[in-house]
Amino acid sequence: RREQARLGGGVVEEDTEEWQKDVGFAGLERVGGVDLSYIKGDDTRACASLVVLSYPGLQVLYEDCRMVTVSAPYVAGFLAFREVPFLVEAVQRLQQEEPGLRPQVLLVDGNGLLHPRGFGVACHLGVLTDLPCIGVAKNLLQVDGLVRDELHREQIRSLQKEGDMFPLLGNSGRARGMALRSSNNSSRPLYISVGHRVSLETAVRLVRSCCRFRIPEPIRQVWKPRELRK
Repeated sequence: RREQARLGGGVVEEDTEEWQKDVGFAGLERVGGVDLSYIKGDDTRACASLVVLSYPGLQVLYEDCRMVTVSAPYVAGFLAFREVPFLVEAVQRLQQEEPGLRPQVLLVDGNGLLHPRGFGVACHLGVLTDLPCIGVAKNLLQVDGLVRDELHREQIRSLQKEGDMFPLLGNSGRARGMALRSSNNSSRPLYISVGHRVSLETAVRLVRSCCRFRIPEPIRQVWKPRELRK
């Protein structure tokens, strides 16, 4: 908790890059995606993956998938301590091997500020790499009074078309993130939250622009090798 609090003090919840301030993201050329996926039936062997895609074309420019041994135990609310070191190493390898392909923003399969202490994996990775990061989760993390109750289900039903969204307002009154319907072909929303060096509005716009299907391409592409490995 002390380490999360210390690192959390470095989270920047606003846009810091010029491309973020442009309606069409002019100047954005590389978008990354990261994930750590476990071998089925084994919670200690996993593949740490990083891909970098062109923007706006969303073509794969770089891919790094390494098998790793995870030794830190799983503790709810502290997943980043178990997974982020391997993702940081992937970013560092990219910087050493292909510095010209360093991503200008990372989409993280997980949460950012949408976290019990406001410091999820996207925040943790962002602070340690100093890269703009966005949390993109498939399921709602129930924090700050946010629950998957009938009201929440009704809000999801109100998302009638691609681009529809609603804020995730907790008991504190703070917007922890945004629920976004990213595709007309799926009524299940994405739960987007700020990780580091990006505003929530920009995070939502960028994720939406990266979606050809429900899951944004940087994360969808990072999953592809996972299916082959299983």
